Amino acid sequence: MRKKRKLSKLKPNSFDDNLINLTPLIDVVFVVLVTFILIAPLLEADHVNLSTSSINSDQSISQTPIVLKVKEDNSILLNKRLVTLQELTKLLKESKRQNPSSVPQLYHDKNAAFGTYQSIKNALEAAGYEQVDVVLKPN
Repeated sequence: MRKKRKLSKLKPNSFDDNLINLTPLIDVVFVVLVTFILIAPLLEADHVNLSTSSINSDQSISQTPIVLKVKEDNSILLNKRLVTLQELTKLLKESKRQNPSSVPQLYHDKNAAFGTYQSIKNALEAAGYEQVDVVLKPN
C-alpha cells in the first residue's frame, strides 16, 4: 500500500485521472438506435401523388358520380346531400357497389378541420375505394 501512495504522490496528473468513462454513453446510444430500428417499420406514412394542372384534368372533374364536399363548418355533402360521418361509410359502400370503377372527388374547404378529411379518407378506405381525387380551388 505504501508503494501505491508513493506513486500517486509522484504523478499527481496521471493519464488515468483524465479519462472519462464512455461506456454508459455508448449503452444509451445503442439502446436508442435499437429502438429506432424496431419502431421504423411500424410507422405508416400516407403518400399523396400530385398531378400537374391541365385542361384534361379540369374536364374529368365533372364526370364522376361521387362528389364529396366539406364545408367550412365541417359539414359533409355527398352529391349535394348533407350526411353524417356515420351514414357516409354506408352510402359510400352502396356507391362503390353501383359504380365500382369510379373515383370519388373531394372538395375540402381550406377552413375546415383536417380531422374531417382524415375521417372521410378512412370512410372511403372502409368502403373499398383505393383512390380519391382531392380537388383544390385556386381561389
